[in-house]
Amino acid sequence: MNSTEIKGNWNEIKGKLKQKYAVLTDDDLMYEKGKEDELYGKIQKKIGKSKDEITKWIAEL
Repeated sequence: MNSTEIKGNWNEIKGKLKQKYAVLTDDDLMYEKGKEDELYGKIQKKIGKSKDEITKWIAEL
């Protein structure tokens, strides 16, 4: 899933991430164009997964 697909489905993805990882907040999951790496970094810190693991999980949604 590329960044355009992620942006288009972000509300659904955000909801699923929050269900699976309750430690994530709306602030952690705020999508801003051009700041995808920062978003992944916030998620990585909170859940302790690598960017590749997060990307793979999101792609499987």
